[in-house]
Amino acid sequence: MCGIVGYVGQQPALEVVVEGLRRMEYRGYDSAGVAIVTADGIATDKRAGKLANLEKALAELPLPPATTGIGHTRWATHGAPNDVNAHPHVSEHGDVAVVHNGIIENYAELRDELERTGTELVSETDTEVAAHLLSRAYVELPDRPGRLAEAMRVVCRRLEGAFTLVAVHRDHDGTVVGARRFQPLVAGVGAGEYFLASDVAAFIAHTRDALELGEDQVVEIDHEHGITVTDFAGQPAHAREYHVDWDASAAEKGGYDWFMLKEIAEQPAAVADTLRGRLSSSGGIVLDEVRLSDEDLRDVDKIFIIACGTAYHAGLVAKYAIEHWTRIPCEVELASEFRYRDPVLDRSTLVVAISQSGETMDTLQALRHAKDQQARVLTICNTNGSTMPRESDAVLYTRAGPE
Repeated sequence: MCGIVGYVGQQPALEVVVEGLRRMEYRGYDSAGVAIVTADGIATDKRAGKLANLEKALAELPLPPATTGIGHTRWATHGAPNDVNAHPHVSEHGDVAVVHNGIIENYAELRDELERTGTELVSETDTEVAAHLLSRAYVELPDRPGRLAEAMRVVCRRLEGAFTLVAVHRDHDGTVVGARRFQPLVAGVGAGEYFLASDVAAFIAHTRDALELGEDQVVEIDHEHGITVTDFAGQPAHAREYHVDWDASAAEKGGYDWFMLKEIAEQPAAVADTLRGRLSSSGGIVLDEVRLSDEDLRDVDKIFIIACGTAYHAGLVAKYAIEHWTRIPCEVELASEFRYRDPVLDRSTLVVAISQSGETMDTLQALRHAKDQQARVLTICNTNGSTMPRESDAVLYTRAGPE
């Protein structure tokens, strides 16, 4: 899964962005890159392989100073993992740089359109298409406040698929714009500085105040005007504010050689954090955030647990406990297969979706299928501000800290 960082403020943007990418290395990637807005335009560097390759290149040939920048770690989908296909991608005139997470499903059609009208694409990626389209949309719009965000909305209305886009323009030092559809993007609010990222871990060292962005929304962070959020049609949109309840040290190795070793050692503490505040002095269970009434729960006569990977195996364990204690039939299914077999669901069905990130696409799509069939949905999730809790009837946060 790709990692995205955007920054505007007073600090050296390159340092902030690279630090943010380093905190998201756990997500897996095959290349990394950065773009900053300087007095002479957009400066970029990107390298295949580990983030260390990019850092070495930047040390040998430093980029100019800047306080506005974006960065990316890529997991290849369209095109080989090499320097050319790495993000950011820059438009043909060098005015726009874009990073992207997800897949633009109609990119081949858009690429043909660009090539027919004279644009020469240099990479194999779907992301480069978005960079050229954004540049063209910007040029065609009148010069007025919010022009770059408006151009982003124009582009997003043409794209099909699930994506997050974050971009800068050479004429807008102090501004970064982003957009999301079915892929994670969160904004961070600091003291005179603002962030965009695919994970709060990217900016947790600078602020723990965040904004939860919704589907089909465009966000602009500006060092003078703060944060502006609209939908793809340009109407003002709401972004929920929340406070991250863990600090930067939780996203570091803390003396362990590997994050996996750290997570294994921290399991007792993680379980304790999940239970904290949920056991009353009388021995009862306090689950205020579940938002399902006693009547709702009494009406349940069938339970499905849907998940992927290790979350699926957690569901297999939960099945035995649920059936033992509730005597309600419980099935555990891979989320990727759930909606395709057309399960029998109704209002008396409880679907429990498990996802650490709250953004697992197969699980999210299965959740939406369950909602369409009128089933009640409870999400077990670790990430405040993610999509699945927002679309569920109820949520249980595991409070296990960063992945």
